[in-house]
Amino acid sequence: MAKPFSFEVLAIDGKARRGVIDMPRGEIRTPAFMPVGTGGTVKTMYMDQVRGVGADIILGNTYHLMLRPGAERVARLGGLHEFARWPHPILTDSGGFQVMSLSKLRKLTEKGVTFRSHIDGAPYEMSPERSIEIQGLLDSDIQMQLDECTALPAELKEIERAMELSLRWAERCKTAFGDQPGKAMFGIVQGGDNAALRVRSAQALSEMGLKGYAVGGLAVGEPQAVMLEMLDITCPELPADKPRYLMGVGTPDDILKSVARGIDMFDCVMPTRAGRHGLAYTRRGKVNLRNARHADDPRPLDEESDCPAARDYSRAYLHHLVRSQEALAAMLLTWNNLSYYQKLMQDIRAAIETQTFEARGAEITEGWARGDIPVL
Repeated sequence: MAKPFSFEVLAIDGKARRGVIDMPRGEIRTPAFMPVGTGGTVKTMYMDQVRGVGADIILGNTYHLMLRPGAERVARLGGLHEFARWPHPILTDSGGFQVMSLSKLRKLTEKGVTFRSHIDGAPYEMSPERSIEIQGLLDSDIQMQLDECTALPAELKEIERAMELSLRWAERCKTAFGDQPGKAMFGIVQGGDNAALRVRSAQALSEMGLKGYAVGGLAVGEPQAVMLEMLDITCPELPADKPRYLMGVGTPDDILKSVARGIDMFDCVMPTRAGRHGLAYTRRGKVNLRNARHADDPRPLDEESDCPAARDYSRAYLHHLVRSQEALAAMLLTWNNLSYYQKLMQDIRAAIETQTFEARGAEITEGWARGDIPVL
């Protein structure tokens, strides 16, 4: 019998929560940041590096994996954990966001979505039941309901229609998921930037008795203040004994402010994408290695970092790699960025445990505001 999925809040500081999700493939320390492994890979990283920087869980993408190499093929090859050589927990998103944003000629009905692949134009159908089936074939540990994510700004009627459809799809996903010992299905709160719709969505999902709850449809172009307002409204409506996941977020500042409002889990392509474009996240803020100021600088990105990419390579070398478009540039900067994000989460967890979250958050923010080291 598989170990049951469980979540325990270990410490609270204000609204910030330090907890742990326990499941058969391992523990997830929360607040947690999940590196995005869209197509079965965290881009430019070896999986042992991802584990080495402190990640407990990674994210896989249902839409991309169903198109290539195909969920049935992954299942035949032992599931996503075996396929990607990541034996620890994996969360898969439902594919709904990518269906809406990437695919061609999509058509939405009560049944689900029909669409054409953005890769080769091949036709596909994605229903709530098929989304859960694909996530099961991938053997993911935390599976997300299929939802309709509305881009903001949008008309109130359109936001409400998508939110109500997502609730009906959540019920169908719950039925399709059934009872899978040791695994979990999370519902997704929708409602755009409308407080009343967010509350309705959160309350209706809470009544379904799911194992976790995500807040979706934010960080899609709206100002940070709107996102935080929606979290202030939504989090109190979600069960206190279940994990809360803010999808697709975000910057280090987004994470600090969202933890302060009770969020436990995050994912975002930002640290990996930035690493492929010459941008490093550090305790001094963002550093653009394309900038000519680094060309003759023998100093590392951060002499105090535990990450070799930040500590052992000169800024001059990193600048050279970036300007020369060497693959190693993306590898080293992504390594640095994921290391920084995981160190940030470690700092946040420790601060909540010692009831110093607000003070530590202020210190971190002040470090960003001071900016990078002076030019030589």
